[in-house]
Amino acid sequence: MPHATSQINGHGQTLLPVGVYAPLNTFYDASEELDLETFKKHALRIAQAGVSLVVNGSMGEAHHLTREERKLLIQTARQVLDDNQLTNIQLVAGTGGNSTKETIELSKDAAEAGAQFNMVIAPGYFAGALGPKALKTFFVDVAAASPIPVIIYNFPGAASGLDLSSDLIADIAAAAPNIIGVKLTCGSVGKLTRLVSLRKDFAVLGGFVDFLGPSLLLKSAGGITGLANVAPKSCLKLYNLTLSGLSGNLKDLAAATTLQELVSSGDWALQKGGISGTKYALQQVNGYGGKPRRPILEFEENGGDGKALMLELAPLVEYEKSL
Repeated sequence: MPHATSQINGHGQTLLPVGVYAPLNTFYDASEELDLETFKKHALRIAQAGVSLVVNGSMGEAHHLTREERKLLIQTARQVLDDNQLTNIQLVAGTGGNSTKETIELSKDAAEAGAQFNMVIAPGYFAGALGPKALKTFFVDVAAASPIPVIIYNFPGAASGLDLSSDLIADIAAAAPNIIGVKLTCGSVGKLTRLVSLRKDFAVLGGFVDFLGPSLLLKSAGGITGLANVAPKSCLKLYNLTLSGLSGNLKDLAAATTLQELVSSGDWALQKGGISGTKYALQQVNGYGGKPRRPILEFEENGGDGKALMLELAPLVEYEKSL
């Protein structure tokens, strides 16, 4: 069961389909130039598993990319989906910048390149100067100028500690109907609980798959998870089993509980490994991954234990291959 068909809300915007989304890794050649062929292969593998695509997110090293590179990656992902008739797969583009002007320009680029939604993180460089009023103004201004709907991306770890409260997110959403959802990589289940009933056309997604089951119980729209780069079928299987279980299928509910434990262990392993650990795992499992763009170092070069990582991931990798 892939994603639901997009619908239009009362303001004329496209609703964000529920389901599982993967923030795609970005790949480079030996000179740190974009490796588009590997990116195409990866995007197709994820999309064919039934998982939608997020390009230029944190896992995609967005802030290490030029404006031109960001747009090219979106165009490339759009081409992959169109050429393979994957019309049920959504394309989200990360368009966060450190000024309102830059973020609006990136958002317009994303729309031109074929993204259906923009995902915008709080601008963290001058975090100390940005109180609730400034942050609200930033998101409202970006949403007003964006040609496509906007998802708020709340990730304090990548925004110099800026953590949007549920009150502030609700305030922003009330002032900007073009904001149609939020990704909570703060990991706050309480915040998710408070926001799921904000608006019928407002999608709340977890930023980690390790609490996907509990979040669906609370009526979240699904999740955007870096683990889906390595185990997309497992993540989607967990989503589908959980929904079936919550609809009354006790056998699927038991299976979802067991799978959630497996997925949570794998997700924690990759959370500890970060971007370089995810690329290392992709290299071991699928034969591609390569280096991050510097200053991020390769996993083992930066003190990571590749054997330990793959040992932690082994049960999930085995399950993924069985699907």
